Amino acid sequence: MMKRAGPYLVTLWLLWLGGGASTAHQERPNIVIIVADDLGWNDVSFHGSNQIPTPNIDALAYDGIILNRHYVPPLCTPSRASLMTGKHPMNIGMQDHVIISDEPWGLGLDQKLMPQYFREAGYRTHLVGKWHLGFFRRAYTPTYRGFDSHFGYLGPYIDYWDHSLQMNETSARGLDMRRNTAVNYDANGTYATDLFNDEAVRLIDSHNRSKPLFLVLTHLAPHTGNEDDPLQAPADEIAKFDYIQDPKRRTLAAMVSRIDTGVGRIYRSLERRRMLNNTIILFYADNGAPTLGIHANSGSNYPLRGQKESPWEGAVRGAALIWSRLLPRKGVVSNQWLHVSDWLPTLGHVAGLRIPPNNSPIDGQNQWSTLTSSSSGGRTVVMNNAHNEFTYSSYIKRGWKYVNGTSFKGAYDRWLGQLKDGEQISHEDYYKRLIASQSIGSSMQLTRDDVKRLRSKAMVECSSAQGTVCEPLKRPCLFNIVEDPCERNNQANAYPYILRELETDVNSYRKRSVPSRQQPSDSRADPARHNGTWTWWLEGVGTQSPTHNLQQLFSTFQSFMEYFMALFAKVEAKLLAKVHGGKI
Repeated sequence: MMKRAGPYLVTLWLLWLGGGASTAHQERPNIVIIVADDLGWNDVSFHGSNQIPTPNIDALAYDGIILNRHYVPPLCTPSRASLMTGKHPMNIGMQDHVIISDEPWGLGLDQKLMPQYFREAGYRTHLVGKWHLGFFRRAYTPTYRGFDSHFGYLGPYIDYWDHSLQMNETSARGLDMRRNTAVNYDANGTYATDLFNDEAVRLIDSHNRSKPLFLVLTHLAPHTGNEDDPLQAPADEIAKFDYIQDPKRRTLAAMVSRIDTGVGRIYRSLERRRMLNNTIILFYADNGAPTLGIHANSGSNYPLRGQKESPWEGAVRGAALIWSRLLPRKGVVSNQWLHVSDWLPTLGHVAGLRIPPNNSPIDGQNQWSTLTSSSSGGRTVVMNNAHNEFTYSSYIKRGWKYVNGTSFKGAYDRWLGQLKDGEQISHEDYYKRLIASQSIGSSMQLTRDDVKRLRSKAMVECSSAQGTVCEPLKRPCLFNIVEDPCERNNQANAYPYILRELETDVNSYRKRSVPSRQQPSDSRADPARHNGTWTWWLEGVGTQSPTHNLQQLFSTFQSFMEYFMALFAKVEAKLLAKVHGGKI
């Protein structure tokens, strides 16, 4: 049977390759990016807390590089726009707002996105989960912006179980779940985090290894769902955290834990497909947690100051790590400055892509040398935002941070989310979970001493003593953010010349920034007008690429062939196992 099938399979294989396979393709690393939504600094355990153990995420952190100064914009849409373009949101009109699902705007079509670069280099490109970069017209959606496939939702958030979005109490509720451009009804009733983890594993298991993989998994969790039931997780997962008294925090822990399970599954899938040796895994939070207020999820950025959508470190200094066997150093904590816009030029460099350099110091920079060498300087400037509506600025230069103004009239400018004593597992239990057989840490040489050393270095510890008070609504503030990462001692009076230098920079960047692309809401977007779904409601406006239908057809054929070859590989492995007595 195998001999008769051979020529046919070879023919299919050649059709599938289309003459495009090359050694260069095989040498390019697989890229897997996993993004958690509204995850707090203190919501992962590699920063030192034992309240929410994340053993799989931590194992990657300890065996890779903990990125302890990884900066992100303080909001969802700007953060994703920066990742996809390698540019600062201020330079592409995406800086001040998130896209509300009834607003007709998105990331400009004049911008070339990360998946487009990678697809041109021969990568298979996939997005799983959240998009949130515009869908009022079909041309703004993922499979028109460089992704071969998309399974997930287009707007800011959904219900974890029925995958509907209700923007506010007065709007109609609509389904927001897609497979590519088609509405997906079949997933209803499946927990969203599990759904996205399953899809990521499926894509890896069916991937044709003659081409490199570019996979972006952007989780819903631990962002809240709809206002009528914001925090959701499976009951059995919540029960694992019965030592946490606050029921909201307990549910958040379960939401994060489900992400961690998925990280382990993805790693094992790559291992099973023998892809690990040539894979880079990046995990990071898109912005800080909103402990209180709008979409509050009880996340903790403590001891960092503030929370999501603010100028403070709790909004913009996010949990992050990178893991790869291609990295010449591992088991380290990096305190070099990185910005999410750096990942396009950095990962592009490793993949051998030609990405034009940006002209602005606040745009993405190739940081591969920073990751591979502790002596490399990296960037010295981080622009968090110069927000026009809230009129606040947040900017870092050479370790000094300038803050002028704040959001929500300063209601969330405190140090929020301090954890209660006793509501955590023991250090012994933590280490056991880290190296347990079901954790990927069991595959790594993680000693207690190494884990203790890395956690200690990754923790941010600050004195609770208050220095000179900062009142950003009255006058600008200045912090030595290296020595004072919790922003407790305003040094504006002591160093007025540094304050003026940073203020001049901020004003210059603000003047050169592109006006916000935000547009007012449009009642025509109401899902009641579109069969109860959120969809592109201005499709008749503008033109559509005539070649995209052919691209979609070829993409579908590629997906079919990947599935077929993966299925054949499994059957072949079973046959060989029988022939050789279970030894392959």
